[in-house]
Order: sequence, then C-alpha cells, then structure tokens
Amino acid sequence: MTTFEKLDFGRQENELTEKKWSIISIASIPLIMTLGNSMLIPVLPLMEKKLNITKLQSSLIITVYSLVAILLIPIAGFLSDKYGRKIVIVPSLIIAGVGGLISGWAAWKMDSAYFLILIGRILQGIGAAGAFPIVLPLIGDMFKRDKDVSATLGVVETSNTFGKVLSPILGSFLAGIFWFLPFLSIPVFSLISVFLIMFLVKKPKDDQHELSFGRFIKNTKQIFSEHWRWLMAVFIIGAILMFVLFGMLFYLSSIFEDDYGYRGIKKGLLLAIPLAALCISSFSSGKWIKDSLARMKWTSFFGIILMGSMVATAFLSKKFIFLILVFTLCGAGIGAALPCLDAILTQSIDKEMRGTITSIFSSMRFAGVAAGPPVIAIMMKQGNKGMFLMLLALSIVAALLAFMAIKPEKDKKVIGTNPALE
Repeated sequence: MTTFEKLDFGRQENELTEKKWSIISIASIPLIMTLGNSMLIPVLPLMEKKLNITKLQSSLIITVYSLVAILLIPIAGFLSDKYGRKIVIVPSLIIAGVGGLISGWAAWKMDSAYFLILIGRILQGIGAAGAFPIVLPLIGDMFKRDKDVSATLGVVETSNTFGKVLSPILGSFLAGIFWFLPFLSIPVFSLISVFLIMFLVKKPKDDQHELSFGRFIKNTKQIFSEHWRWLMAVFIIGAILMFVLFGMLFYLSSIFEDDYGYRGIKKGLLLAIPLAALCISSFSSGKWIKDSLARMKWTSFFGIILMGSMVATAFLSKKFIFLILVFTLCGAGIGAALPCLDAILTQSIDKEMRGTITSIFSSMRFAGVAAGPPVIAIMMKQGNKGMFLMLLALSIVAALLAFMAIKPEKDKKVIGTNPALE
C-alpha cells in the first residue's frame, strides 16, 4: 500500500466522525416525520370521542397522510435527482410544519374540525413525501465506502424507529395536556430540523444533479428491465413490513384501552415496549450487515421469519403479558429487516437514479402505513382470528420473496454501485 493510499484510507476511516453532525441532522428528519404520524396513534381513541367520529374515520387521520406521500414521493425523488437533495428537503419540512399548524388550529378552535384536520394532514403528507424518502439517497451521496453507508443507514433507521418508541409516550403526554397538542408540536419539530439541515449538512462533493426527464424515463426503464425481480421483491417486502407494524400498533392501541383500560401515558409506555425492541434490532442490524449483500439478504429473511412466527402465535392467547412478549419479538423481527432493505437499494443503484428508486421504495412503505390501520379497523369487527391469519399470510409472502428473489452472489460484497443481485 502506497503512502497516498494509507492517507486516503485513514481519511475514509475518519469520515463518519467528521460528518457526525451531518448524520445527526439528517437523522432528525425520519425522527420528526415518524413523530408526525405515529404520535397520533395512541391518541386516536381520544380523538374519536372529541370529534365524534368512528374508528374507521379516526384511522383516516393516519391514512391520508400516507396516501398523499405515496403519490408524491416518486416526484420528489426525481426532483432530488434533478436539482439536489437539500433543495427538496428544506421546503418539504416547512410544508409539513404548516400542515401540523392547520390541523392543530382546527382542532383547537373549531367545533367541526375533522375535515380541516384532514386537509392539514394532507399537507403534512406532502411535506413527508419530500423529506424522509430523500434521506436515503442523500446518505448514499455522502460516503465513498459502502460500509459507511450501511452504518449510517442503520443510524437513520434507528432514528426512525426511536421516533416510533418515543411517539406513543410523547403523544399521550401532550394529549394529556391538550388533546390537540400533538398536532401543534409538529411545526416546532419541523423548524428545528430545517435549521439543522440548512446549517449542518454540507452538499456532498461532486454532487451534480442534472437529470433530464427523458433520461429519467430511459434510466428507470433500463433499471427495471434488468433488475425488476429483486426490486419488486424489496418494494413489496417494505410495504408488508410497514403494514404489519402499523396494523399491530393500531390493534394494540385499541385493545390496551378497550380491553385492559390503559390510557394516557401508561398506554404510551406499553406501546413503546415492542417499538423499543424494533429500535434496538434496527441499530444492531445496520451495524452487522456492513457492506455484505449476503448478510443483508439473510438478516432480512430471518427477521421476517421471526415477525411471521410471532403473528402466528399471537391469536393463541389474549393474556396481557403474552401479547406484550409476542409483539416485542415481532417488532424485533421488523427492525432487523428494515435497514437491510434500505442498504440493498442504496448500494445497488447508481447515484444518478438513487433518489428515484429509493423514493419508489419509500412510497411502498407508506402504502403499508396507509393500509394498515383502516384494514385492521375493519377486520377487528369480524374477529381477531381472520386478522391474524391475514397478517400471517402476508408474512409468508414476504419471507418467500426475500428467500427466492433476492439472490446475491455467494460471499459477494458491494464494491461499486451496481452489484449483481440476481
């Protein structure tokens, strides 16, 4: 190894340390976007009473946020590939804050606030579409070494899951003061993130974003024609994981209050237990996989197997401690799989198209978030057995896709941005 190579290697080793404030700032985005949605889940039963709405209507407060994001995320991804990541992220965070302000003001001041709350949530969804999904390609742009990308993605996914851990506790606490306060907290959080991104995240070197629409269409067709099998598998798995997660949270929030009488902070702390397992598992997974595609595949596969096993076990008993244990292990399985899917995509797609492809993945994740609460709300009326069987069937589909469609070469590690995955 030459002296120059040694110096360069040392510089790369210190890259994570040098960019720690950038990483913290970027990690604030998924934390805040998660708080903006998950914080409302433990408050939904209270909202049903305050707004005089049904369980299905309350689930739409979560769903409209995600539906709008699903439609706009690919557009935001293309814009970030064309104009740059920060140019898309900062205005999006501001829009999310305005949406929270509208929902909070309507809930505070209006007698019939439901529809204006939904409008505010739509604006939040627009903001979310241009914020969190752009984080993945931004991280891919920032680092030269793929294992640094994987480690940082683990931090970001952990921030996302920590937001889910914090959400039920913070949401219950704020709603205990004023029931609409969770809405009004979003502008404050968004403003903090805006300042962090503006002042602490530097534009990566050689960050050229001049993707024309024609080249975008051509490149998208080429990527899907060559890699459609594993891409579709990753997209569908992402949607299933988020569907199970948010369906599980909606279910637990309902039964903790209706069957066991837990409300407020107590319910928030209980919901945080499986989410804490998800957070720890996500962080550990991001550290473990490094830049190995084989580890990414098998970690995601066994994480899905754990999730499915716990879903299959859940309808055997409704005892409180049993349910907590089962869903804690279920959360750990989901947490293990998510950073692997992020890393497979980020490290496998060329920089020019990274924002677009990872944004499609984010759309699929939001589709799972959007569908989970209303589907579970409908199925809970029919009895829990059918609901758990459906979740088990989805888990089996996800496991089969991970096992059969994602096929890295034996002992192959990601070296460039276009590894062979099938």
